[in-house]
Amino acid sequence: MKTTTNLLILFLSLLMSACSQNKTQDAHKASAVFSINSNYLLLPIEDNAPEIKMQVKYNDEQPVEVINLRLAHVKADYWVKLDVANYKGSKITIDFENTDKNSWGVINIKQSDKFEFDYNETYRPQFHFSPEYGWMNDPNGMVYLDGEYHLFYQYNPYGTKWQNMHWGHAVSTDLNSWTYLPVALAPDSLGTIFSGSAVIDVNNTAGFGKNAMVAIYTSAGRVQSQSIAYSTDKGRTFTKYEGNPVIPNPGIPDFRDPKVFWHNESNQWIMSLATKQTISFYGSANLKSWTRLSEFGDGIGSHGGVWECPDLVPLDYNGKTKWVLLVSINPGGPNGGSATQYFIGDFDGKTFRADALPYPLWLDYGRDNYAGVTWSNIPENDGRKIFMGWMSNWDYANNVPTHNFRSAMTVARELKIANNGKHLVVSNYPVSETKTLRALESAKKDVVVEKEVVLSNLLDKNKGTYEIEMTLKPQNAGIFGFMLQNSKNEELEFRFDMTTGFFSIHRHKSGLVDFEGRFAAGMNAPLVKKDAYKVRVLVDKASAEIFINEGELALTTIFFPTEVMNKLKFYTKGGKFSAEHIKIYQIK
Repeated sequence: MKTTTNLLILFLSLLMSACSQNKTQDAHKASAVFSINSNYLLLPIEDNAPEIKMQVKYNDEQPVEVINLRLAHVKADYWVKLDVANYKGSKITIDFENTDKNSWGVINIKQSDKFEFDYNETYRPQFHFSPEYGWMNDPNGMVYLDGEYHLFYQYNPYGTKWQNMHWGHAVSTDLNSWTYLPVALAPDSLGTIFSGSAVIDVNNTAGFGKNAMVAIYTSAGRVQSQSIAYSTDKGRTFTKYEGNPVIPNPGIPDFRDPKVFWHNESNQWIMSLATKQTISFYGSANLKSWTRLSEFGDGIGSHGGVWECPDLVPLDYNGKTKWVLLVSINPGGPNGGSATQYFIGDFDGKTFRADALPYPLWLDYGRDNYAGVTWSNIPENDGRKIFMGWMSNWDYANNVPTHNFRSAMTVARELKIANNGKHLVVSNYPVSETKTLRALESAKKDVVVEKEVVLSNLLDKNKGTYEIEMTLKPQNAGIFGFMLQNSKNEELEFRFDMTTGFFSIHRHKSGLVDFEGRFAAGMNAPLVKKDAYKVRVLVDKASAEIFINEGELALTTIFFPTEVMNKLKFYTKGGKFSAEHIKIYQIK
């Protein structure tokens, strides 16, 4: 009898606890109905607020759009838009989890026919691509068609931190200036839209139409799988294939980022796919049915993190075709966080075999070039392999001190195979189109540096966007270099150390650095000793890309000065060196 009573008391206690818990959960759910009379609902976002789930139901339609966002608690850091123009005159319902109907964020949602913000904020780049607003990471689906370079990219239109992955879209005719287009691919029942590629199906192998643009991407839902979508209007609208996914998940967590090209020799489409810490290759005749061909990566290269965003690229070297496999890795980069390694070798239509080289080799030793891939369908009479990367690092990307947007891309670069004096490397150097950005040229006198020399006024009316070209000759200097400086004693240092054989960048005094503890760390790269180094530096508000000897060595860094850096200081720590043919270019 006592046992029965105790069980009854325990049951009632559990029941009361469950009821109390349900009431608490109900109290933290909100539902709001909006009678739509404007183009947009403007949602207040607070970056440090906890993330909540918002479910939007349009006219009782299914499926419900699910958005994760940081709905403001006490103030709006900025606003994002929900496009509701197609629902004017009707009602939509929004359910919010982990909040209530009287919360600041819910009651301050407003309707508007305009979405306005300060586009030209302090660190907005001038000649690098950045999203109009919101978050951006990996470049995706890069393809050329009828005079347009298409750039798709990982995009969150609902905040400036990573979440809600869509494919944003922009086009360019010159790889310098870009036109924003509407979002190309949005999440669906298979998940959000992760990275991938796009091809032009010249021979209509998939049956979507001759010259259809076909996007191949990762559907990231409960599991990661590969899907396709097609466009017959030059990428302006896409239709998702009804048979998605075309490659189901085989039971592994990291299964993503398909990069596809047509391989003439084997008469099939080849896909490079990131599979945990290897790259798997697949073949297909029609972009719909895929066969696994081989796997590469065990026991070679860096394995400090997950392998991502592969790209298998043929390059000419001394009249022969060599194949380069790009593999992004996070973490595990040479200077912390994310970076892109590569392998040089041969590919026979099924298997990639790497040459014996001192791996890991890194495409860019700076901390801010990741997930880059190449454009497909570049015309044969051009023939270049054109690359672009995401200019940030997962160590701190969510916290950089921009406001309405986060992240930019590197400039477009041409990939080539070169010999740096010790072994083969993949050089990456700005495409020739970047020189058309040059406006005012300021030539400086050659200098011989025994201690330091300062050029105190690089450009009149310097707005933080410029280019430096020069040749540095070490002579007998052991450690030497140059710094970009401003009047606030902020500096970005580039150092050649002939004693240790390293080139380095130091940004710990470059301006705002304390937004994330790992940001201020320096970066090092192996330096082959030479009599002269041709140096080119592209500076754009909050980034610097340095290319040494036409991209045999490249380092990309972002930085956030509180005033434009308009001084160039040369220095040496013993011995002397010369800086010759110094030119400063203002950027249009």
